[in-house]
Amino acid sequence: MNSLVSRRLPAVPLTACLALAVTACATPTASATQSSPAATATAPPAVLRLELPRPTGPDPVGRDILYLVDKSRKDPWVPASGPRRLMVSMYYPARSATGDPAPYMTPEEAKSFLQRKAPGTDLPAEIISGIRTHAHTGTRPKNGRHPLVVVSPGLGLPRASLTSLAEDLASRGYVVAAIDHAYESSGTTFPGVGLLTCAPLCDQPKPPEGGKATITKNRAKDVSFVLDRLTGRHPAWKRANLINPKRIGMAGHSLGGDAACATMLTDTRVKAGINLDGTINATLPATGLGKRPFLLMGSRNDHSPGKDHTWDNTWQTLYGWKRWLTVAQAEHDSFTDLAIPKSKIGTPSPDTIAAERGTALTSSYVAAFFDQHLKGTKQPLLDAPTPDNPEVTFHNP
Repeated sequence: MNSLVSRRLPAVPLTACLALAVTACATPTASATQSSPAATATAPPAVLRLELPRPTGPDPVGRDILYLVDKSRKDPWVPASGPRRLMVSMYYPARSATGDPAPYMTPEEAKSFLQRKAPGTDLPAEIISGIRTHAHTGTRPKNGRHPLVVVSPGLGLPRASLTSLAEDLASRGYVVAAIDHAYESSGTTFPGVGLLTCAPLCDQPKPPEGGKATITKNRAKDVSFVLDRLTGRHPAWKRANLINPKRIGMAGHSLGGDAACATMLTDTRVKAGINLDGTINATLPATGLGKRPFLLMGSRNDHSPGKDHTWDNTWQTLYGWKRWLTVAQAEHDSFTDLAIPKSKIGTPSPDTIAAERGTALTSSYVAAFFDQHLKGTKQPLLDAPTPDNPEVTFHNP
């Protein structure tokens, strides 16, 4: 992932000069710095408040947090730390928007995120941890059984980076499990353990034996373990009765998208998958994924036919329903929440798709895909280009 801020910001307190509208943050002039104490005391600084896009579905959204430990496996990246640990955010359609607002991430996680992804920025961690979400904790779920979608973030990114996608799916009637894989994010807080930061290819820059494919294979094991704990006889989640275990899908960004493919190779419970802008390290056999549907959606610059041979090769071994979509002017972050703070506090290129537009397109096509393949509702949006979305190109190499 690129840095959130493409240049070091001026030494002006960000809380005093940034607003949600993209505006220049100018260095104070001499006259401004010589204002009277009285004037200074009566002029409260503006505060930067970031908000995720509102979910587009009809249902309010609830969220629970699960801490899962797979005692059958040692952590592959830091074996001395003990068993494999996972943090999972469970999003679900709710009856009402009651309860406390769900925090985006903890202050410690936000601080670690900025240190690793935006080094040199003056942005207070509270701006990131305080990003407004639209889920609530402790709210009662909507009755019924719903399809389950697992979402997995890119390597070095927290599960929070896919919050807007998770909330949007939940508002449309899905249960969503967003996973943080231990030692694979910028920083994840584990109960009784503390903050664990990224190890493979981060603090441990030497790739593991087998390269990134080893990481995605391990993520597939993580996902299967989560599915066991959500749909088994003694589920770890108190609301597990909301899940329809026969309708499970997976979507991931970057390495998480690669993991969606790897998971489908080993776990037939996952009926449909999506890769959002991720190179594919998983090698599909001649039989591919069988007849299960798969969606490739990425940036036009990097993932048009001929740009990424892993997509070209994978496409030829997908024998079920499939689509290959690219988005003009999209960057790697455009498929995640991270494009939103980046667009507000950085210097986005005029040739980059607007952050809100990128997340809206991602949510629309992801929801349409799962509506068609997990709910059985035909989605014309997936059949051909539409004038409403001129940025999206359909490929059939």
